[in-house]
Amino acid sequence: MLTELETKLLGLMMMVIMLGMGSSLTFKDFRIAFRKPQGLLIGLLCQYGIMPMLGYVMAVALGLPPALAIGLILMGCMPGGTTSNIFAYFSKGVLALSIMMTICSTLVAVAMVPLLLEFYSGLKGLPAEYTVPAGNVAQVLAILVVPTLIGMALRKWNPNVGATIELVGGFLGIFVILFLIVTWVPRNHMLLATTPWFVYFAAIGLGLIGMALGFFLSRWLQQDPRRARTIALETGIQNGPLAVLIVLLTFQGEMQQEVLLIPVLYSLFIVLTSSAVTVWFRRITTREELARDNAKVPTAALPAAA
Repeated sequence: MLTELETKLLGLMMMVIMLGMGSSLTFKDFRIAFRKPQGLLIGLLCQYGIMPMLGYVMAVALGLPPALAIGLILMGCMPGGTTSNIFAYFSKGVLALSIMMTICSTLVAVAMVPLLLEFYSGLKGLPAEYTVPAGNVAQVLAILVVPTLIGMALRKWNPNVGATIELVGGFLGIFVILFLIVTWVPRNHMLLATTPWFVYFAAIGLGLIGMALGFFLSRWLQQDPRRARTIALETGIQNGPLAVLIVLLTFQGEMQQEVLLIPVLYSLFIVLTSSAVTVWFRRITTREELARDNAKVPTAALPAAA
C-alpha cells in the first residue's frame, strides 16, 4: 500500500514537523498557558476523551472487522496533528491555543495512547494478533518527543531560526500529505473503487464528527465561539502519519495492508474536509468581526454635550 520511499518520507516528515512544532514554543509559553488552562484542558478532554471513544463507538456501530476496527481505534487515540495549526491560522482561530494543544497532546500521548489503545482494544474484544503493543507506540512517540525538545531549544537560542523551522515544518506536513495523495491514489485506484461505503464513512466521519463534538463540548463548557472553533479543528485533525508509522512498525504483510486502510484514507480526506471547514469557520469569524465593528458607536456620532 505504501512504497519504501513513501515510508521513509513519512518518517522524515514526522521528525521535521515535530522539530518545527517545538520551534513554535518556548518554556515561557507553557507557564502562560497554565495560568488560564481552561481551553487547554478542554482540548485534552476532547482529544483523549471524545476521540478514542468515538473511534470505538463507530467501529462497533459499523460492525468493522478486526483489522479495520483497530485502524479506526488507533486513529481515534492519536494526538493532534500539526497541520491543524495551519488550518487554525487560516480559519482565524486562536493560533496560540491550537499550537499549545498540539504539543501538549503529543507529550501526553506517550502515556495516554498505549493505555487507551489497550483499553478500547480489550473492550472491542479484538484478537491478540490485532493488538498494538504498548512498547511500539511508546517507542515512536518517545522518539518524536526528542526533535520537539530540540526545536524548543533552538527557539530559545535563536528565535529567527526557530521561526523558520516552525514555518518549514508546518508546510512540509501539508506538502507530504498532498504528495502522497498524488502518488498513492492513482496506484491504488482499484482498491479505492472496491472499498465499501462504511469504510469511507468511518475514515471521513471520525474527523468531521470529532470536530462537531469538540465544538459543542467547548461551547457547553463556556468557551467563546472563536476558541471553540479552534478546539473543534484541533479535536478532529488527528496525527494520521503517526498512526501509519505505528502500523508499519507493528504489523506485517497482508495484515499490515488491511490495518493501514483507515489511517491512510483518514489522512487523505482530512485535508479536504478540514479545508472546507476552515473556509466555513473563516467566514463566520469575519462576520463576527464585522458585527462587532458595526456595533461600535463612532465618537464623532455622539451627540454634543449640552
